[in-house]
Amino acid sequence: MVEITIRKRPRSEAVVTQRKFFKKTARGKVIKVLRERYLRDDVVCGVQGCTACGESNVPLPKTGHSHQLYPHGHFILPDTNVFLSQMDLVESNLFTPPMILLQTVIEEVRHRSLPLYNRLNALTKMEDKRIWVFYNEYRSETAIIREEGETPNDRNDRGIRKAAAWYNEHIRLTWPIIRGQAPPKIPTVVLMTEDVDNRRKGEKAGISCISVRKYVEGMKEPNQLLDLLAADGSNDIEPTKAGAAGRQSLYPDYLPTPTLLAGVKAGGLHQGHFAANQYNYLEGSVSVPALTKPVLLIGRENMNRAVNGDIVVVEVFSESEWKASADEVIDQDSTLKNDDAENSGDEGNDEKDHFSRRENQVADVKRTSEKQPTGRIVGIIKRNWRAYVCHIDSTSLTSSNATSLSQQTVFATPVSRLLPRIRLRTRQAPTLIGQKILVTIDRWDVTSRYPEGHFVRALGKVESKEAEQESLLLEFEVPYRPFGKAILDCLPVEGDQWVVPPKSDIRSEWRDREDLRDLVICSIDPPGCQDIDDALHARHLPNGNIEAGVHIADVSHFVHPDNPMDSEAASRGTTVYLVDKRIDMLPSLLGTNLCSLRPYVERLAFSCIWEMTPDAEIVNVRFTKSVIASKAAFTYEEAQLRKDDPNLRDELTEGIRLLNKLAQKLKAGRMAAGALNLASPEVKIHLDSSESSDPIDVEQKEMRETNSLVEEFMLLANISVAKKIQETFPQTAVLRRHLPPPRTNFEKLQDILTKRKGMTLDVSSSGALAASLDKCIDPKEPAFNTLVRIMATRCMLSAEYFCSGSVGRETFGHYGLASPIYTHFTSPIRRYADVLAHRQLAAAIGYAPLHASLHSKSHVERVLDVVNRRHRMAQMAGRASVEFYVGLALKNRNEKEKAQVREEAFVIRVFRNGLGVFVSKLGIEGLVMFKREIRFDADNYTITVPSSIPGTSEVTISVFDKVTVNIEVEKDKNTQRGKVKMTLVEPVDSLSI
Repeated sequence: MVEITIRKRPRSEAVVTQRKFFKKTARGKVIKVLRERYLRDDVVCGVQGCTACGESNVPLPKTGHSHQLYPHGHFILPDTNVFLSQMDLVESNLFTPPMILLQTVIEEVRHRSLPLYNRLNALTKMEDKRIWVFYNEYRSETAIIREEGETPNDRNDRGIRKAAAWYNEHIRLTWPIIRGQAPPKIPTVVLMTEDVDNRRKGEKAGISCISVRKYVEGMKEPNQLLDLLAADGSNDIEPTKAGAAGRQSLYPDYLPTPTLLAGVKAGGLHQGHFAANQYNYLEGSVSVPALTKPVLLIGRENMNRAVNGDIVVVEVFSESEWKASADEVIDQDSTLKNDDAENSGDEGNDEKDHFSRRENQVADVKRTSEKQPTGRIVGIIKRNWRAYVCHIDSTSLTSSNATSLSQQTVFATPVSRLLPRIRLRTRQAPTLIGQKILVTIDRWDVTSRYPEGHFVRALGKVESKEAEQESLLLEFEVPYRPFGKAILDCLPVEGDQWVVPPKSDIRSEWRDREDLRDLVICSIDPPGCQDIDDALHARHLPNGNIEAGVHIADVSHFVHPDNPMDSEAASRGTTVYLVDKRIDMLPSLLGTNLCSLRPYVERLAFSCIWEMTPDAEIVNVRFTKSVIASKAAFTYEEAQLRKDDPNLRDELTEGIRLLNKLAQKLKAGRMAAGALNLASPEVKIHLDSSESSDPIDVEQKEMRETNSLVEEFMLLANISVAKKIQETFPQTAVLRRHLPPPRTNFEKLQDILTKRKGMTLDVSSSGALAASLDKCIDPKEPAFNTLVRIMATRCMLSAEYFCSGSVGRETFGHYGLASPIYTHFTSPIRRYADVLAHRQLAAAIGYAPLHASLHSKSHVERVLDVVNRRHRMAQMAGRASVEFYVGLALKNRNEKEKAQVREEAFVIRVFRNGLGVFVSKLGIEGLVMFKREIRFDADNYTITVPSSIPGTSEVTISVFDKVTVNIEVEKDKNTQRGKVKMTLVEPVDSLSI
């Protein structure tokens, strides 16, 4: 029998092992918390061949790693600041020294930045990295306690130094000197830190310390790695405004954080998200709850170094200083094309004078629009900085260094026109011309006209589909990494051989499930759909009523709460659909096979079944887990043809006709209740083949009755499920809402319709708006009504997921659908919110208990915050993919026809120096710019072009006018970026203006 020895810990050790603190509860009660820390002496060091630890399966090589500064070998032990500022370097596959990662560092990174903590976690699992996580807080020789008067940061730094010192002593003791032999070459544990004070204290204690830059400079072929170094703490990039005479501030300093928070709380300052102006780079705005209109920011000083998406604090000027947004297109690339990356901003510089004159022109330009609250940014609450897809501006390379691989400062121009240029120092500038690259912003000082950053990696040649696709995914932060082993291990072990087992009371798959395999069920989806979420059926009942059913893939049977696959799905939030690619939320084995409701195979489903009257009034509804066998999978076109064929009388066709009749009545009921029939510019890209994926043509999507059939029943299922889960879980139900838009959002559109068309737009309710939109008809132009609906859609707020206990019951409604309650239930293969709704519905009908996480309001809120953001990004990525392929199709037509593409377009906006037009056939917008002076009437939304030919009359163009434009894809000479260029052909040739 094993002998167990129980030792009583000495009282003196309690100081190290116990942590005592006081905590205030939500109800205001103060309680004492005592936490015990159990120290051990068997936490292994991770070095191979260590005689003291005796572990063999560890990643750190016995002799360390070679480096010119450490000829006997070394290991690096980074402190927290290395990961906070230099994560791109550490992640690089060129940076491979064996690394000791301390528990203290991991916890401090988690406390400082959750995204960086997630990246650090992923780093420890990379196969090409040699990283050992050492739990220094639990090893008796390295554990420390915070001393009186010591800050948490100083305590952590001391703990890191103590661990480094212990490691060096530990390794020395395991390499004993043997008499008669040469002293062994003992590898050194090097403390890597960006903190000068930490280095000084470490060196004083006899620890080898080094900065990141110095370490990288000593590596073999360091050039690429030096480009990865963040600008923080580096003096290599001189502030653009400093000049030889000293540093002159271009921007006001931010207020201290306590002052910002106090000001927001008192109502003197306002917090919101900064939004850059896509037409004018010297203007931005911030929407704040206290004001009905966004706060306008004019000029770079008032925008004060904010980047699109930053959470900022603004001070609103007195009403006498309010202004209107400029009615002019001002493009950053053309205005700043002569700015010098090395010396921009020096006193007396002609480019600086030009820049200032242009900026003053924007500030002083005649502003004829209605004034709005105007202010300035006084502080940043949270930066939205990340890695941005950019191009190197070739004009920023100095003529002497145009081909040199020496270090130089260049401009990186982001793909997004909402972002400022970024200055960076690189040794690879000539080789990066014509490539898409990833650049991260590191800092933006008050003395620097531009933010400063560092190169992360090259994505590939501009306009190559691979580089464009990856850059699109990165730009919209779409997770596209392959599913890891831990996730794939959650899939059924049978793989694609999994089938629904034969019906049996003892099989878990059949527990409490209805057998609906005999029902005539079919699916109706877009062409090429592989992840079939939903199927439908309808049949007459003996009592004269109709049974209609929506059957949804039972994803929650395969995706269990809190396992790796569930966590990954929650992180991805949604499947992202690009023109020629799909980035799945779930592994394809589930999405396109085991969960997909493919025809002729049995599948697990979650069914929502109604009994309805012939007038589509609901008698009752029931929800059940089920097993179905779809009888067919139709495209919308195939289902439409089948429905319309009078010769077909089979059960499947009659079911589609019955569903269609009910859908028409359901839609009529929704419209009568005030639902909106909105529009978006959807187009279909025709690809050459699935292999080449070259676009050959673009056309508008055709909407058929069968599209509406599916939509109506999906809406009905979502509404029915929403009611059920909200009744059962009133505090944590996963719902979706669409808040009514502020009336001020429609003021511009209302004014344009009144002045240009004599039409009114009533926005007092969704029903009134729907009726008004129905009346916006131009008999001469059928597409006019669709255009107005598109413009009205842009005045709306975005729909969002929310937790039912987090908002007032009166705000549950979905404005666009005119429904008092709504959720998403019908697409669990591609939306994580639907998976949560499935789990809640399963618990509501007593099928399975609800996981504890879905009883937590805070947990549901956190998950839905991520899902909302992923959903928005997925929509933008999808639209950007369509725009890219439309551009490719236009380019192919340009080359094939040896001429510009000519299309009809509607004017949707007028500027002092151009027009905004919408080409409905291609679903794209563009700018037509004028170089000559034109007459601009902001009040009546018109421009007048003077005649350039004697004897001809001037031409007036207004919003909603139809014009003809030439469209071509033009490559920017400096950035190599392709962009759509439009010129007016009729009623006037803009090339002559």
